Amino acid sequence: MKKHINFYDFAESFYRMERYNFSYEGLEALFNYFEDLENSLETEIEFDVIDICCNYTEYENLDEFKKDFTDEKFIDLESIQNETNVICIDSEEEINQSKGRFIIENF
Repeated sequence: MKKHINFYDFAESFYRMERYNFSYEGLEALFNYFEDLENSLETEIEFDVIDICCNYTEYENLDEFKKDFTDEKFIDLESIQNETNVICIDSEEEINQSKGRFIIENF
C-alpha cells in the first residue's frame, strides 16, 4: 500500500514524531531533493522519517560542519561534495563564506 505525500505531509510527519533535526527550510530542501531523486531514478522512494534523520544532517554553516569533521581536506563546499551528497539550503556562495546552511548525507 502506498501513499503519495506533499510537502505539508512530509514536514508534519517529522513534527508528529518529534524529530526536529531539520529547519523548516531544511525539510523543504530535503523534500525537493527526494522528489528530484525519484524523478531522475524513475522509481518511488520509501518515506521513513527515522531513516532520514539517521542518514542526513543539517549544518548551520561550514564552521559547524568543521567541528564534526576536523579533516583539513574539507575547506569548502566542493570538497564536501567530493565526499558525499550535499543539499544546499542557502546559496553556494553563502555556504563557502560560512554564512549558509546545508544538509549532508552522512558518511
